[in-house]
Amino acid sequence: MEQRQLEYLVTLAEERHFTRAAERCRVSQSGLSAGIRRLEQELGAKLFERTTRSVEPTPAAFALLPHAREILAQTSAARDAVVRASHQLAGSLRVGAEQCLGAVDVNLLLERFHRRYPAVDIQFVQAGSNQLVEQVAVSELDVAFVASADARPAMAVDELARIPLVLLVPPGHRLAEKPPARWKDLQGTDFVDFRPAWALRTINDGAFERHGVERQVGCSVDDVHTLLDLVLRGLGIAIVPQHVAGKPQARGLVTLPVPPRAPEWIVSTLVARTAPLAPRLLEILDEERAETEAA
Repeated sequence: MEQRQLEYLVTLAEERHFTRAAERCRVSQSGLSAGIRRLEQELGAKLFERTTRSVEPTPAAFALLPHAREILAQTSAARDAVVRASHQLAGSLRVGAEQCLGAVDVNLLLERFHRRYPAVDIQFVQAGSNQLVEQVAVSELDVAFVASADARPAMAVDELARIPLVLLVPPGHRLAEKPPARWKDLQGTDFVDFRPAWALRTINDGAFERHGVERQVGCSVDDVHTLLDLVLRGLGIAIVPQHVAGKPQARGLVTLPVPPRAPEWIVSTLVARTAPLAPRLLEILDEERAETEAA
């Protein structure tokens, strides 16, 4: 059994959904499905019952799960122990991120960094991308994971992913029956969006301005789950990155394509040029991305 196959097993058992599990593992849905099939063939047992609406672990999967989690934990601990023995680091690392970026699991990244370099003090803040850019620019943060933000000369930028935007509407909304073909079809509709400090608000405001369409934002929020709940309750519609539409809180909403010539959700890493410990964090990020590409 390969480590990556065990990661697929654990994640799919937790999510009960191939799309969300693939997003967490940062692999294509077909790649995750193929990995699960190979594991089933190797074990000679069916691990998941698949239907058009759900994925449920079988008794064989439940029997394997605790062993899979233990193997993954031991593998990670062994790797980190070797690195700790070779590279004793101390100091502080200041990291910021916008929530629900979709291209990087920041919490997992910080966990692995902490295990590998336990003497380093990690300071983490969650804020809008526009605010995070400013904090990196004035060296208040060492590293920031942001979406579609303009960089400054005092920082290095590495693009991680581009994710399309989609439209979320509540059931029964007029657009659910007739999806918008033009940006003007969205005029006169109430929207739920983030406050201006967040990248998505900047992206959406810019798109409507470029297409000459006025937009009414009735509810401005600071939390993805609140945004989804307000849309579900009929207080407006929302334009969000595609991975947000796959969250459990979005169940019940109708997902539609946005009109043509829509911007993308571009996820990037910003690094202050005077951040000595930032390369260590990026090394772990590169390891995770390499594991994903090799799967």
